[in-house]
Amino acid sequence: MTAPRFLGIAATVVLLDAFTKVLAVDRLVPAYVPHPVLGDWVRLTLVYNPGAAFGLHLGAYSRWIFMGLTIVALVVMWRLYRHGPSGAPWRTWALALVTGGAFGNLVDRVRSARGVVDFLDVGVHSWRWPTFNIADIAVSSGALILAVVLWNEEEEKVAADRAAAEAAPPQGPAVG
Repeated sequence: MTAPRFLGIAATVVLLDAFTKVLAVDRLVPAYVPHPVLGDWVRLTLVYNPGAAFGLHLGAYSRWIFMGLTIVALVVMWRLYRHGPSGAPWRTWALALVTGGAFGNLVDRVRSARGVVDFLDVGVHSWRWPTFNIADIAVSSGALILAVVLWNEEEEKVAADRAAAEAAPPQGPAVG
């Protein structure tokens, strides 16, 4: 896939994430109050997450540490895309999803010390998944797809190496 397609997918994630966060901040007031959508199973609850996924927090410098880590991750994703095999659409999709999601949450961290805007709240009674957003969905699904793609690429490489070794003429003992 071409760079415009990669960037288009990533930009679509960023824009969808930003749009839904603007709606959440505007309509889900006050914050931290659940708004049922499908009973107790699916709720919309505006929260601000100053840490990372699953409430990971690294103290007073969390915002800056996670901004730095996100920038590093974005560079890694771009390099994986640029130096990966051409004609690998699943790999491109996976990397673009992770890139778009990471960038979407980075925008929140840059904009506000309150943290990343999260609003999707699923679970049953007190058993709840941590509240998340569109960027988190993109990062998680992209990472899962990427893991499968990279696993398959490695399996194909091992199979190709094995086939090449079997096809090579046998080498006799070294004469010395």
